[in-house]
Amino acid sequence: MSGTAEKSHAGFTAMVDGTLDDWMIIAKKEEPFSRKLPGRLIQHLKLLDNEDGGFAVDRLEHSLQTATRAFRDGRDEEYVVCALLHDIGDTLGPSNHADVAAAIVQPYVSEQNHWMVEKHGIFQGYYFFHFAGLDRNLRDQFKGHPSYEYTAQFCHLYDQAAFDPNYESMPLEAFEPMVQRIFERPKRSIYMANEAA
Repeated sequence: MSGTAEKSHAGFTAMVDGTLDDWMIIAKKEEPFSRKLPGRLIQHLKLLDNEDGGFAVDRLEHSLQTATRAFRDGRDEEYVVCALLHDIGDTLGPSNHADVAAAIVQPYVSEQNHWMVEKHGIFQGYYFFHFAGLDRNLRDQFKGHPSYEYTAQFCHLYDQAAFDPNYESMPLEAFEPMVQRIFERPKRSIYMANEAA
């Protein structure tokens, strides 16, 4: 029998007692967990199936339709994945779904695409806020922002137009490789050395 067996878990019960060896064990276990994120996102998207909220299509179909329209319009893969995931927050954040989706995509996409996902709820409001006694022009607070027109265009071309029960969307499986590639590695994170400053 060899000397010491390799530890499989950190030895601390409070982080103040952690060692470099502990954090190396944690980092080693974190890597395969992180690689499974795309699969978890796909599973979470499936929770939107058969939940229509009164719309003509269910929330999953709306997501697929938004992404399909963007894909068929020649948008790049990152944009298409953002279109697919823009409403993924509906299940856990019905009152702030855009914030939830934005938090998920932020480490993996450009600042422009992150801003689009984060603000799409306000921009989408242009099409219905006035029916709820709200200001449909709430988006105007962002006029002059570099991503204002980009986000308005996303909502006009893809999001608000994606409630057609007769539209033939691509299946979720067609987007899975795209999700895999976009979420393969974060572009920025507080857990990356170049972002910790």
